[in-house]
Amino acid sequence: MPLEEIRVAIIGAGVVGLSIAAELGQEGVFVFEKNRSFGLETSSRNSEVVHAGIYYLGGSLKAQLCIEGRNLLYEFCERHGVRYRKCGKVIIAVSEDEIAKLEILYERAKGNGVQDVSLISRREIKKLEPNVKGIAGLYSPSTGILDTYSFMKALYNKAKGSGVAFVFDCEIVGIEKANLKYIVYIREGKKTSSFTATALINSAGLNAKRVAQLAGIDTIQAGYETCLLKGDYFSISAKKWGLVKRLIYPVPGIIGVGIHNCIAIDGRERLGPSEYYVDDIDYRVNEDDRGRFYNFSKRFFPFLEPDDLEPESSGIRPVLQGPGGTAFKDFIVVHEGKRGFPGLINLIGIESPGFTSSIAIGRYVRELTKEILG
Repeated sequence: MPLEEIRVAIIGAGVVGLSIAAELGQEGVFVFEKNRSFGLETSSRNSEVVHAGIYYLGGSLKAQLCIEGRNLLYEFCERHGVRYRKCGKVIIAVSEDEIAKLEILYERAKGNGVQDVSLISRREIKKLEPNVKGIAGLYSPSTGILDTYSFMKALYNKAKGSGVAFVFDCEIVGIEKANLKYIVYIREGKKTSSFTATALINSAGLNAKRVAQLAGIDTIQAGYETCLLKGDYFSISAKKWGLVKRLIYPVPGIIGVGIHNCIAIDGRERLGPSEYYVDDIDYRVNEDDRGRFYNFSKRFFPFLEPDDLEPESSGIRPVLQGPGGTAFKDFIVVHEGKRGFPGLINLIGIESPGFTSSIAIGRYVRELTKEILG
């Protein structure tokens, strides 16, 4: 496909790239994706949960964009016929020391503007979920689930309908700064070509660090070094589906929110994700983890038996927090003009709650792009 000069190039057609494209929505906007279609990596390998905004530090982009994005996402689903359900979730404490952590989460959620959360007792847990075990909980009725593929397809259709062009099976192999524009080198099969872009948006997900490096960013100096955090999922036997109506989460650890039950729109149920760092992208499930999944989840779901769990799938997300790190790491969404790269927008470390935040991220990037294009 011959390209010479375009106004906006979006690298990556995951859910965030699709949301940016749908928000920019005009001719002269191109999306470049190395896979054969949209959303085939992190965006399609997640829990399909719409987060409420409970976990994230006040004033952070994660808190701001999650809460804004949650509302926008539900509105979008209504408008475009995407299946979703506000099933609600309960974060469960199983020991006395975890109750204090629930109270901290409650105050954080309230501070973030999540007004419908409540602390509930053992008796209230049993009333909501008779088959769940716990001594206290934090109940979030606005947490939900959705059909992730249908959501991404609707974003794709919206973007295409407004004039955005998509180029699949296309890998970015080089970026060269040229005055106030960028020459981008692409490979399609065995053919290499280039184009010039005024605004270059790096929304490459797992490959965002590499794209930033191609553009000339020193990712170590900039604090853009990401690690690959893998999570496996185990399916739950169909005979146990429906025993729990809501999402049941543990009190979160240092990195993520912990292994929880995932309820799909079509009723399928699974457990996950686990959390472990990897060096390479490999989506094989670690079957040896079945025992750990069972022992962890049995604390909440006494009805589970070891043979109720089967390896199902896995996902990998780019995280800014490396092994052993404890400090909160926020989304990086920044126009690199001050770093000497005007016209380049980097999105780095877009992990959870990236899916929930996607439309809000799209609007945020739209405003940055307007400043570039004038």
